[in-house]
Amino acid sequence: MQVSDVLDGDWDALEPLRNPVLVVALRGWFDVAGVATGALEWAIQDRPVTVVASIDPDPFFDFTQERPETFIDEDGERQIRWPENEFLVTRFPDGSRDLVLVSGVEPHLHWTTFADCIVECARKLKCDVVVTVGATADGVPHTRSPLVFGSTTNTSLARRLGLSRPQYQGPTGVVGVIHERLEREGITAVSLRVGVPHYLGNAQHPKSSAALLRKLEHVLGVPTSHGEMYEEIQRWEELHDAAIDGDDQTTSYLAMLEDEYDRRVEENIPTGDALAAEFEKFLREQQDGNDDTAL
Repeated sequence: MQVSDVLDGDWDALEPLRNPVLVVALRGWFDVAGVATGALEWAIQDRPVTVVASIDPDPFFDFTQERPETFIDEDGERQIRWPENEFLVTRFPDGSRDLVLVSGVEPHLHWTTFADCIVECARKLKCDVVVTVGATADGVPHTRSPLVFGSTTNTSLARRLGLSRPQYQGPTGVVGVIHERLEREGITAVSLRVGVPHYLGNAQHPKSSAALLRKLEHVLGVPTSHGEMYEEIQRWEELHDAAIDGDDQTTSYLAMLEDEYDRRVEENIPTGDALAAEFEKFLREQQDGNDDTAL
């Protein structure tokens, strides 16, 4: 199976993008409670988007595990909605870059071919950097702002943005395969991961989604509307505060998590403006290097 067999893209009809970055979130192993996919969907809910490509779901999914949905359309006809992995473009006329987004579903099968579809889209749309966003259970208290951890194998970018080199070893999801394929093809890959309070189960976590969007906004320099989640976050905090109130054991555990969190927070965190400026400088150098190679 070749990428061309499963990736359907309308590349030629798309006007050139400005300094595009590809951002990927996939519901599954690396997306506890849908925090990352929910964050991207929130960021573009009121923005114009263009679908530029899609990946055929048929070879990649076990439909007894990820079932399609049936629905009645506006004409009263029955339709089937299959798991979608679409590439969406959203433009920022007042900003310095456009974004290509994938907010989709982790496949069950043929991971290397799926990852190669991501690589091919990055190439076709001239994205010098791909950012994957995810969420994992963590010992973060719901009373604090969730921490966002970033990593990249690109030494220059890691130094500028204060990111670490990947340290994890063990079972992985398709995101790990995507990073391996990107690195092999010489495309810079960045992973951003937000912590989700592990003691709250599979509840919604708008506070973690907002933290992830805030980090994306700081690094990429594009608006993500995370500030508009304030009221939802307030209701979420009040709900969980009330649930814990009167439970001495949970209250004691929460206090321990708060102490540990405060120890983990670094004092010298770079500002959002500094992060965005360094990222812009890195991209300019990448593009200059590509131009030199072309000459």
